[in-house]
Amino acid sequence: MWAPNRVVNRDLRWTRCSLLILALLGLICIVLSACWGGGNKGSVPAKGANPSAAATATAETMSGIAPILLFNGTGTSPNDVAAVETILNNNQLDYSTANSLQLNQSGESQIQGYRLLIVPGGNFVDMGNSLTSNATANIRNAVQNGLNYLGICAGAFFAGNSPYNGLNLTSGVRFSFYAEESRGIRKAVVSIADAGGRTLDQYWEDGPELTGWGAVVAKYPDGAPAVVEGTFGNGWVILSGVHPEAPAGWRQGMTFNTPVTVSNAYAGRLIHAALNRTPLSHY
Repeated sequence: MWAPNRVVNRDLRWTRCSLLILALLGLICIVLSACWGGGNKGSVPAKGANPSAAATATAETMSGIAPILLFNGTGTSPNDVAAVETILNNNQLDYSTANSLQLNQSGESQIQGYRLLIVPGGNFVDMGNSLTSNATANIRNAVQNGLNYLGICAGAFFAGNSPYNGLNLTSGVRFSFYAEESRGIRKAVVSIADAGGRTLDQYWEDGPELTGWGAVVAKYPDGAPAVVEGTFGNGWVILSGVHPEAPAGWRQGMTFNTPVTVSNAYAGRLIHAALNRTPLSHY
């Protein structure tokens, strides 16, 4: 009478144990599938128009990854990273983020899997110094072979021939600070004039003037290039010395004639142009 019951109980215990083992193996597989070139892709989820879903799922394209990679490593301004993320989300553009360690551990083919690399504002000295020479060489080669690049403020300095491990996407051209810097001004409202005849008040903070490279898309009040575009090999490159992505909170104590929504729309236009290799009107 008891022997069959013991067999049934033992079978049930084995079944439960087997299910537990399968569940654990499934969890391990999920964790392992999140790895990205030695880094932890769990910390670089794709993000887009639905931030809540982005926390648990990776938005993918036909190539298996988000089309845009946003650098948020050492030297980047967390506030500017957040500002760029807001523009990307508002434009329903899927993206992933990568810090300095992850770029240092990534090969050229991994970086080139994206369509666009965005490097935001911050400190271009710390940006370059946080990356290995191999990492910057991999980025440079990826752009040469077709990756597009958008550099904003420090990201524009970093794209030039910076002595601080810069990318040199400009064939030797090194950018200087815009003239306001020499007058002791660290941030200001500047009116940029685009080739279409529009004048837009933009937030500027320690940004470069982009003399000597590319086609001039917009100019500072003194005529120096504020936004430029051009190619490096097969890659499309757009550089901005101003912060069109700046949120309303950055404008406190300053007077802008251009509404923040219009400035932010210009930031979205630059991102779309860089992503889709769309030439902008230029002088």
